[in-house]
Amino acid sequence: MTTDNALFNKYSLVKGAARRARQLQSGAPPLTASKSMKACRVAQDEIRAGQVTFVLNERIVAPAVDTLI
Repeated sequence: MTTDNALFNKYSLVKGAARRARQLQSGAPPLTASKSMKACRVAQDEIRAGQVTFVLNERIVAPAVDTLI
């Protein structure tokens, strides 16, 4: 998955919508007009309209730790 199309699969779409819904519930203003008052539906409408950007963090891999004696 690339950062250009981070909301490509269903899992990423659900995670992105949930994160945006939490932002809306915490007081963030909606980015688009929506018929619904529910944060989850508003988040989905924003994603569908292309108003939400989603950035993937680079995964940090810890170096292998040798057994210390």
